[in-house]
Amino acid sequence: MNGQSDATMRFSVNEDKERALKNDLTIIYDALKEKGYNPVNQIVGYILSEDPTYITTYQNARNIIRHIDRDELLQILVRSYIQH
Repeated sequence: MNGQSDATMRFSVNEDKERALKNDLTIIYDALKEKGYNPVNQIVGYILSEDPTYITTYQNARNIIRHIDRDELLQILVRSYIQH
């Protein structure tokens, strides 16, 4: 043995990615709300259709949502719903 532990180290990119996604989603939510839209309805419309026109360009929200993977977003939303 070279003095290293046999225990497996855990590193989760998912936690960092989830935190970043939540931050981005908050920006999008706030931008939609500030522009007078119902943020939940607009985000659901985007998720179902993948049509970015459901998201306002205000605060760069539309560009932000284009960089979010919808599958990852759905996984995080479902996991968050189940855990709460």
